[in-house]
Amino acid sequence: MRVVVVTTSWPRNDEEFAGRFVADAVERLRARGVEVEVVARGLDGGVAASVRRRPWLVVPMLISLLRATRHAARGADLVHAHWLLTAAVARFAGKPFVVTLHGSGTAGRFSDVELARRHPWFVRALLRRARAVICVSETVASEMRAAGVANVIVIPNGVVIPDAPGAPAEPPEVLYLGRLSPEKNIDTLVAAVGDLNLVVAGDGPLRTLVPNGLGAVSHEEAGRLLERASVLVAPCEREGFGLAAAEAMAYGRPVVAAAGGGLLELVDDSTGILVEPRSVTAMREAVQKLLADPALRARLGAAGRERARERFGWDTVTDRTLEAYK
Repeated sequence: MRVVVVTTSWPRNDEEFAGRFVADAVERLRARGVEVEVVARGLDGGVAASVRRRPWLVVPMLISLLRATRHAARGADLVHAHWLLTAAVARFAGKPFVVTLHGSGTAGRFSDVELARRHPWFVRALLRRARAVICVSETVASEMRAAGVANVIVIPNGVVIPDAPGAPAEPPEVLYLGRLSPEKNIDTLVAAVGDLNLVVAGDGPLRTLVPNGLGAVSHEEAGRLLERASVLVAPCEREGFGLAAAEAMAYGRPVVAAAGGGLLELVDDSTGILVEPRSVTAMREAVQKLLADPALRARLGAAGRERARERFGWDTVTDRTLEAYK
């Protein structure tokens, strides 16, 4: 099988989070013998931000992406587009195509979910010819169905399930792993737990709020930080999936998560603690409760690890992706 993957987000180095889950998925498909060619185009600062500030740059980007995709797809069996914007490219590539929608809150009103809510006719038109519309969570899928989109299936992002994670560090560390931007509620994170041995890995426009942050880290370093952590905090209630939370669960670490979006499908009272979004008090109390009770952390972490193994392990996710392709 030969597949062309089209994306507007692709990691330019090992420290970049953007599009990392797409690159990981491509790596697993290639390991299964699928011949994958990647066509990636983006804009500095992100596509969504560029649409808001400099919309005239998007059209030439899409034209370039379409030309490259049509060229790459000449001998391909199908095209796999990531995000709604690239569906406009995939439908004119001359091959059967599938689309994965991630519903990222980073895109604001231009996210897959917000566009489906505000402009359902537009989303239906883009996705009408897709053989499958893959959504990374039921949260995203339900919005697509409500917009009248057919052929919707749910396949979550995959995560690595480590064989035997080591013991967390002492004194206990509270970890945030992800982009440092306003929609991630970084201000709430810092106000709630900034003094509780908080470790922050990631980059973005709010980097100044965490002067002791580690900045962007490699894939391997992110794994080491997850292993050291006692608790992971996921403060954004608009995640389409919640990759950092899923990775923490794979490492057997409980999650304190804002109650909203795809995080509602990952975290419950058996795997962590859900808190009111943007509530400094609720977030702090939840983290303090976990830090004070090692037995509770161990119990929630074990349940989370089992859930991650069943639902987000790469073998399961890749099997389901191949089924969608066929």
